[in-house]
Amino acid sequence: MQASFKTRSPNLSDTAKKIPPALVFAAGCLIALISFGPRSVMGVFQLPVFASRDWGAGHFAIALALQNLLWGLGQPFAGAMADRFGARPVLIVGGLFYALGLALMSVAPSGLTFDLSAGLLIGLGLSGASFNLVLGAFAKLLPPKRLSYAFGAATAAGSFGQFLFSPLAGGLVANMGWETTCVIFAGVTALIVPLAFVLKTPPGDFSASGGQTAVFRRAMAHKSYVLLSLGFFTCGFQLAFITVHFQRYVVESGLSPELGAWAFALVGVFNIFGSLLSGWLGGFVSRPYILAFIYFARSLATAIFIALPATSETTLIFAAVTGMLWLSTVPPTSGVIGRMFGAGNLSMLYGFAFFLHQLGGFFGVLLGGFARAATGSYTPVWLLSIALGVISALLNLPVADRQAPLPAAQPAE
Repeated sequence: MQASFKTRSPNLSDTAKKIPPALVFAAGCLIALISFGPRSVMGVFQLPVFASRDWGAGHFAIALALQNLLWGLGQPFAGAMADRFGARPVLIVGGLFYALGLALMSVAPSGLTFDLSAGLLIGLGLSGASFNLVLGAFAKLLPPKRLSYAFGAATAAGSFGQFLFSPLAGGLVANMGWETTCVIFAGVTALIVPLAFVLKTPPGDFSASGGQTAVFRRAMAHKSYVLLSLGFFTCGFQLAFITVHFQRYVVESGLSPELGAWAFALVGVFNIFGSLLSGWLGGFVSRPYILAFIYFARSLATAIFIALPATSETTLIFAAVTGMLWLSTVPPTSGVIGRMFGAGNLSMLYGFAFFLHQLGGFFGVLLGGFARAATGSYTPVWLLSIALGVISALLNLPVADRQAPLPAAQPAE
């Protein structure tokens, strides 16, 4: 056995031999779908909350900001716990927090309790029950040759959750009210708990690598991991900026709000295909090169979009191209990290990269709002997004898609 960044358990553990891979795959994809769905349609609740609660306006924004921040901050710790104790208990606790947060949203008597339910509980729940944990479980339970496609499928399942829950949320809110919709979604997210029993990964043994803190320090000293994670910051910046500000940009360009909504829906649809394609390509194409292409293609598509006159055709084409490139970074990023440091460390180390992703998203939303308020235009942030995409493409080119060097004091046997 190699005394490397890997834990005692190989990719295909004894647990995986007892549970059919097809069942592991199906349960993981369902968890990804369920966890991503309600979170992606939180905006549907905004106006109904405003209308029914006199504290709604300010606290809704605070709650959603807190939710995203805690999701990012909590992800490395949730991943570390999943690597050490197994994915199942972390997914169960995360699913319960998520469901409880949604249920308490519906009865929150004050802005503070709304912040604690929609912000704190759901944010922590997402860090323990999102598709990021599913990717780590897949790396431990599925055959290595299937991993790249499985990572793409799990990411696509999350995208399908966004596509599925969007009309569902709109219809339920219109017919039953936002409070009842929250309770229904709480029941749906509670299904993560029984599904988590299928994703039982073995506890990690980090004695040979000096503990998880030592693994993390080695990762931070590994040039390729650092470059890969920094590139993921750009991904979060670009996605969050478009998620929050794109539809307003469309309207202010003289186009209809309906077109903006349809364009963003198109992003979700094409995201499914892009994630699957990225995962499939990662099986036989250099994954850092795939990432470099994605980041550069995003910059090129953005540059063309803002240079051309805004029309229905250019908006929809940009949405389709952006959708193909939306979460297609996830399968190659997680795949490279898994190859560098082993399946036993994937949840923690991908969790840290995801934290940088969320940090990028925070700045994407914030700078978008500041630029619009200060200059009356989103152009400065569009240009920054283009520049960051080119930089991230260049950062990924030298990334080594292979096992990280072993510590000098712990040579391979």
